[in-house]
Amino acid sequence: MSAQNVTKEANINVTAREIDFVTRFGKSWEHLQEIMGIMRPVKKELGSVLKSKTASVTLQSGAVPEGDEVPYSLSEVTEKPYAEMTFEKFKKGVTAEAIKKWGYDVAVQKTDDAFLAQLQNNITDRFYTYLATGELTETYTTYQMALAMALGLCKDAFKTMHLTTTKIVGFVNTLDVYEYLGSANITVQSEFGMDYIKNFMGYETIFISSEIERGKVIATPVENIVLYYVDPSDSDFEKAGLVYTVDGETNLIGFHIEGNYGTVVSDNFALMGLTLFAEYLNGIAVVTYDPDYTPEP
Repeated sequence: MSAQNVTKEANINVTAREIDFVTRFGKSWEHLQEIMGIMRPVKKELGSVLKSKTASVTLQSGAVPEGDEVPYSLSEVTEKPYAEMTFEKFKKGVTAEAIKKWGYDVAVQKTDDAFLAQLQNNITDRFYTYLATGELTETYTTYQMALAMALGLCKDAFKTMHLTTTKIVGFVNTLDVYEYLGSANITVQSEFGMDYIKNFMGYETIFISSEIERGKVIATPVENIVLYYVDPSDSDFEKAGLVYTVDGETNLIGFHIEGNYGTVVSDNFALMGLTLFAEYLNGIAVVTYDPDYTPEP
């Protein structure tokens, strides 16, 4: 008679897969964090509303007569709701037939890798879409000028708002940057599903993606970027029988594996509430490159 409640090799393998998945996701984010130079993720409660901001300062005259009260310059920050912090729920299944046909490493491990990559893309694609709503918009006739002015617009905007900026990151279309560089030898690296070039044209980092519209250069200071997250390891979930493996102190994603004997499928569940966000819309430059552009007189 077999012993009850004994930890078996299969249990260890499943737990190891869960730990490996969330650890790789977390480490990949940490590396991106280092590349961008941004601060740690900020934990939010479920249902919290993220708000994009536009800041402005109106200076009063500095010509104040002797003995008169110095007037306050008007500082104003307007907010606009952007998104509510919610959980996104994802599921992947691998059938017994697929495992038998292709083997464990292909049917399970390779699809785990693809699942993780798609979860990362889900976050970055929404981030790119949001960046395109930046309020610093101009048009130039050369790609080099578009790159330079996007950087300059960001620095000028943050200085005007009296906000600190140390580094600027850019986001460009993949085909645009390769067309501009031609046969130049560049080193493209990748992290968190994002391809990037370091120390390019005055930028700390340039991220290249087909998600960025052709003819656009987007830029923002690293201080403007933050990752908000909801912790998927809430104790109330556990009480309800929903136990997710998480990684360390910053629980960006929860992952769980269980066998569905009714369908003979290995089900994988991911739970996350992540939003990569740039807070100040008028700290995001969206510069258009158009060789046929003619400025209005």
